[in-house]
Amino acid sequence: MVDPDRAESLARKQLRFRNRSEKEFAGYRDALDELTRARDPEPISIPFILHLHRQIFQYSGGRGGYLKSDPNFITSYASGEREVVFEPPSPEETPFLLEDLVDRYNRAQEENAAHPLVLLGAFVVDFLAIHPVADGNGRLARLLTTHELLSKGYGVARYVSVEQRVFDSKNAYYSSLYESQQGWVNGIHAVWPFVSYLLSVLVGAYDDFEERAAAAENPKGTKQDQVREYVLGRGPVDFSRREVEKALPGVSAPTVRLVLNTLREEGHIKANGSGRSARWRLTG
Repeated sequence: MVDPDRAESLARKQLRFRNRSEKEFAGYRDALDELTRARDPEPISIPFILHLHRQIFQYSGGRGGYLKSDPNFITSYASGEREVVFEPPSPEETPFLLEDLVDRYNRAQEENAAHPLVLLGAFVVDFLAIHPVADGNGRLARLLTTHELLSKGYGVARYVSVEQRVFDSKNAYYSSLYESQQGWVNGIHAVWPFVSYLLSVLVGAYDDFEERAAAAENPKGTKQDQVREYVLGRGPVDFSRREVEKALPGVSAPTVRLVLNTLREEGHIKANGSGRSARWRLTG
């Protein structure tokens, strides 16, 4: 986990790394930067998947760029004890299953077998069920999701972090994925819970982009007035300081912090936690 106060500077390549988490964050940053800058996205292939995996671990010294060589299990500690909730295919089965998945997905997209987002959601469900690498499967799936959104014309992924929206809704992410993988081994699973989740993330990203564009085109009053108007009138009931800063790119972080503190003193909002990672909520 990367300290939120350092994440933005790390994203801009302005800081040296403190620990392994920051090194992996930087690797993910470079992979994402490559995807968003690509003018002609290439089709998904196993070499491309392993290239992205290698980038994730380029600074941390992890074993990036290889399929798993040992069994890996999806576990949960929700009950207080380690519980295996899903057992992916073995390392011996993985190369064939992954190659088959990539071939079927690319063919389905070429033949317009279903809506591109439905096919993408189904691809991610299968990819994470196969769990093809030892570490970083989730990050790899999110990078591939961004890559495919951009290649299919959903340019919002270039301006709004789909990854951040997934992180902010991680409970719904894991829940929908768990539902969609039930019966996967026997081929009787249903992809719709995860597809619905993916669509909700994309809709939220477009809403976020629309709010930013509106704020940039129609600034009203002082910077502090803009923050007050957004928090009390247009923003979500529950939010973080970082989300307000993203929605109002022309307003500085100190100004946002000042207005939030003022609104709290006036009784309009309350904070759960402290610092940049605190969650704020309207009281009325």
